[in-house]
Amino acid sequence: MNRTPARCPQCRARFAPEERGLRIHPDCVDAWYTAHREKQDKKAEAKRKKDAAAEKRVTREKLEKLKTLSQHKADAQRALNAWIVHVRDAGLPCISCGAPAKEGDQAGHYRSRGSAPHLALEPFNIARQCTRCNLHLHGNAIGMRAGMMARWAPGFDVADLEADNTPRKYTASQLQEIAARYRKLVREALRS
Repeated sequence: MNRTPARCPQCRARFAPEERGLRIHPDCVDAWYTAHREKQDKKAEAKRKKDAAAEKRVTREKLEKLKTLSQHKADAQRALNAWIVHVRDAGLPCISCGAPAKEGDQAGHYRSRGSAPHLALEPFNIARQCTRCNLHLHGNAIGMRAGMMARWAPGFDVADLEADNTPRKYTASQLQEIAARYRKLVREALRS
C-alpha cells in the first residue's frame, strides 16, 4: 500500500488537511525536479568515473602482462635511480666532483650498464652525480671511485665491485618486485 507523505519532500513543510493526497506542493515541483535531476546526474557521473577507473585498471594490467623483460628491467632501473637520487643520496653532493646537489642530478653508474649489465641494479654501483660528470665526463670514473671509497669506506671495497663479474639473470616477477620496492621507498620518503 502506497501512503501519502506527511511532509513535502522539497520544502519539508507539513501538508495541510485540505492538501490530503498530494505528494509535493505544486510550487515545489520545479525545484524538486531540478534537485532530483542534479542528484541523478551526480550518480551517473560517479558511476561513469568508477567504470572508467576500472577499465583503466584492466587496461594497465593487460599492458603489464605484455611487457618484455627489457621493459621490466627499464622500470626497475628507473625506480632504483629515483630512490638513489631522491632518497639515499638526497642532499649529498656529486660523488665524483663534489658539486652541491641540485635539481636535475642523475644516478650515475661506476661500472656502466653497457660494460657491466649484471651490475645495473646493484645499489652500490650507483650514486648521485651531477649532469656534467655523468654525461659530459662519461661517469667520471676516477672521481667516482675516490668518492665511493670516501663515502662508503668502512664496509665497502671498490675492488670487490670491480672484480664482480657474476651474471645476474632476473625474471619478470623479480624485476617487478624490485621496481615496486623502490617506488614504495620513494613514496614513503616523499610523504615524510
